[in-house]
Amino acid sequence: MTVLLTGASGFLGAALTAALLDRGERVLGVDRAPAPDAPTDSAYRFVRADLSRPGTLDEVLAGERVDVVILAAAITADVARERRDPAGVVAVNVGGVADAVRAAATHGIRRVLLLGSGAVYGDEAFAATVLSEDATRPAPHSLYALTKLSGEAIALRLAETFDLDLTAIRLGTCFGPFERETGARDTLSAPFQILQLARNGIPVRLPRPGRRDWLYVRDAVAGILALLDTPHRPHRVYNVAAGFEWSLAEFCARLARERPDLAWSVAGPQEANVDLYDSRDRAPMSIARLMADTGYRPRYDLPVAFDDFLAWTGRARPVEVS
Repeated sequence: MTVLLTGASGFLGAALTAALLDRGERVLGVDRAPAPDAPTDSAYRFVRADLSRPGTLDEVLAGERVDVVILAAAITADVARERRDPAGVVAVNVGGVADAVRAAATHGIRRVLLLGSGAVYGDEAFAATVLSEDATRPAPHSLYALTKLSGEAIALRLAETFDLDLTAIRLGTCFGPFERETGARDTLSAPFQILQLARNGIPVRLPRPGRRDWLYVRDAVAGILALLDTPHRPHRVYNVAAGFEWSLAEFCARLARERPDLAWSVAGPQEANVDLYDSRDRAPMSIARLMADTGYRPRYDLPVAFDDFLAWTGRARPVEVS
C-alpha cells in the first residue's frame, strides 16, 4: 500500500510514518520541510510542499500511484498566532483540507482519512461527563477548534460530492515519542513540557493536578491504523482517544521517583510554568464506537506510557507491551 501523508514532519505525522514503514507500507510524506530525523528507509519519499496553496497536491500526485491519503497537516494555533496570522491558520486547516480532498478525488484516490481534533467539542467538554461523536454537540471556541470543525464538515461534504470513502478522526490530547517544537504546533503537551523542565533542572509548577484522558501517541497511531484497516465502517466520524484517565500530578510523582532531584508542586494558575491551555479539565472522549467497529483496544495506560516515554528520551530501558 502507498500512503500519501500530509504533515509528515509533524509530531503525529512522524509517529504515523514510522508505524506505516514498520509494517511495510510505502509512504509519500508531504510537508513544508523535512523532519530533522526524517526516515532513511527506501520506502519513504519526502516532498516539500505548501498545502495552503491550491493545486499543490495535484503537482505531488502527478505520476504517483497512491492508495490512501491521510491528512495530518495542521497549524495548532495558540492565542498569539490567532492574533498574528489568522488567515494562515484558516488557509492550512480549512483551505488545505478542502483542496486535498478535491485533489484525491481528481487523481482517483477513493480512500481518505482526515486527522482532526477533540478540540471541536469546545465548551461542551466542560459540561458533559463523556464526549461522544453523536451525543455531544461540538461547540468550538478557539480559532484552532473552529478551523478543525470547519475542515471536518467541509471534507465530509466533499466526500459526498465526489463519492469518496472518507473517515474523520477526532484525536484526543496526544503526547509521547516524536513530539518536539516544529513551528506549527504552538500547544505542546503538558507531559512534554514537564520533561523539558525536568531535563533543564527547573522546578515543575502545575496550575492544577490536570486530570485528563491523556492519549499516548502510540495508541493514537494504533487507532488510526485500525480505522485504516477496517474495510467497512458504519460511521463517518470517530473519536480516537486514550480510554485511560490520570493526572499530571501522578505523572510528576512517577518522574520524581526516577529523578529524586526533581522539585514539583501544584502551584496554581498564577505561579504555573506548565500550560494546560484551558482553565478547567475537560471530560474524557468516548472510544466505544471505535472499539465496537474496529476491535481497537488502547494499551498505554500511565505506567506503560510513562516507561515507554522515558525509554524514548533515553532514561530507561524500552518496554514491551503484549
